[in-house]
Amino acid sequence: MNIDFNKNEDHLKLLLSEVKSKLNVIHKGGGDKKIAKQHDQGKLTARERIRFLLDEKKPQIEIGAFAGYEMYEEHGGCPSGGVVVVLGYIKGKMCLVVANDATVKAGAWFPITGKKNLRAQEIALENHIPIIYLVDSAGVYLPMQDEIFPDKEHFGRIFRNNAILSSKGITQIAAIMGSCVAGGAYLPIMSDEALIVDKTGSIFLAGSYLVKAAIGEDIDNETLGGATTHCEISGVTDYKSKDDKDALNSIKNIVDKIGDFDKAGFNRIKAKAPAKDPKEIYGLMPKDGAKPYKTREIIDRLIDDSEFEEYKAGYGRTIITGYARIDGWAVGIVANNRELLRTKKGETQFGGVIYSDSADKASRFIANCNQKKIPLVFLQDVTGFMVGSRSEHGGIIKDGAKMVNTMSNSVVPKFTVIMGNSFGAGNYAMCGKAYDPRLIVAWPNSKLAVMGGAQAAKVLLQIEKSRLKAQGKEITPEDEKKLLDDIHARYEKQMKPEYAAARLWTDAIIDPLDTRKWISMGIEMANHAPIEKAFNPGVLQT
Repeated sequence: MNIDFNKNEDHLKLLLSEVKSKLNVIHKGGGDKKIAKQHDQGKLTARERIRFLLDEKKPQIEIGAFAGYEMYEEHGGCPSGGVVVVLGYIKGKMCLVVANDATVKAGAWFPITGKKNLRAQEIALENHIPIIYLVDSAGVYLPMQDEIFPDKEHFGRIFRNNAILSSKGITQIAAIMGSCVAGGAYLPIMSDEALIVDKTGSIFLAGSYLVKAAIGEDIDNETLGGATTHCEISGVTDYKSKDDKDALNSIKNIVDKIGDFDKAGFNRIKAKAPAKDPKEIYGLMPKDGAKPYKTREIIDRLIDDSEFEEYKAGYGRTIITGYARIDGWAVGIVANNRELLRTKKGETQFGGVIYSDSADKASRFIANCNQKKIPLVFLQDVTGFMVGSRSEHGGIIKDGAKMVNTMSNSVVPKFTVIMGNSFGAGNYAMCGKAYDPRLIVAWPNSKLAVMGGAQAAKVLLQIEKSRLKAQGKEITPEDEKKLLDDIHARYEKQMKPEYAAARLWTDAIIDPLDTRKWISMGIEMANHAPIEKAFNPGVLQT
């Protein structure tokens, strides 16, 4: 291996180590004291509940672990958005589990908590997989109620989704394992079946203090809305459990009886490991994200037997398209080629840039995959579309629009992996978050922004200088340099994968070696939902 390979490997492994270190802190939720308090109440933590519920020897992936990272610090923070979401298996059946973390502000809902819960329901709805709610929440976080309560994508949307999921026959099971108050009480009761844990679980529209204030009635919370009340008097809940583990075992037994599902029918054969060592990805991805590299070498380390049937290999070469298998599943891959290329006319084409011919090729390939019912995998390392008079006169806007159009109207499931840069309209064309990938993940070296940091800092500097000049202020060269450095540092922070993952622009920051697992579980998940809509790219200009 050469020196660059070793430097690249050290850099990416260091970034991965930093991500894992941050996750170790995030996984502690509200911290050791809050975890101990949860245990003193006879309750398991959210992560302990999920660990007990899911099949131990089956794979699992966590959605949105970084949600809320470095957000709401003036409120004490909100690790993982105060809710843990994991895709795994219960009695061999793929399920999505959503568990409130009561160690974080008593499981109260911050704005990001609502967004994360909606993301979980979206996954269940798109893929027709059972969703399990483990409820332990104090309800809306009142100091931020205006950002979580009234809008379309706020708290109320959760209950609307409960109803839609139910209408589509998608199983929802809820276990009330702690507090469940006010509007939040509707979530478990709008599920198909509801369990409640004796003495620790409670559910009511208003607690005892509010009841006293509102109507003057003296009553304790257990009599008002505990397990005995709701299982024997009101009939609101269906099962009474003696403790957390008893409730979780009941869920296992219920899920075990669920019948088989109609399948989408995606092609799968026996899986093979890549012929080329996936660990070499660490050294192949350059430390400097602007440097060229051979994307095909990365693809070879992600696909079964490193066997790739490339489509239009000699045309539109800044995008690589082709058929392969990942963990046995047939996939169509659309990847940004990061090589520095020469055309037959001797002209240079920059890797990671989408040209007219590559956009045209990608459009045709996406259409082919839809015709053949093959899931799509987008491997992003894109700086955007080619600019300049030659590109504009050649119709880059039309070809780019065609690619976006075809990708947007695709009916096969799409999965997006941000391997490096994800800038500007390139993010859109390569199936960014706005284009409904079933899952979207980022590697630790990824950068997500409207443009690169150096370019953006210069643009923002000019805007700031103009503003100060309008105020009659002069800027010295020293002031200008400090201003540029400050802008660049702020912008670079916003480009980091943690910043994107905190806001759920991506579902996770993953080890490149876990890419195959994420895509495989994603396609298995999508296979639960037969394709009911015909592919129609709309007004597709040719």
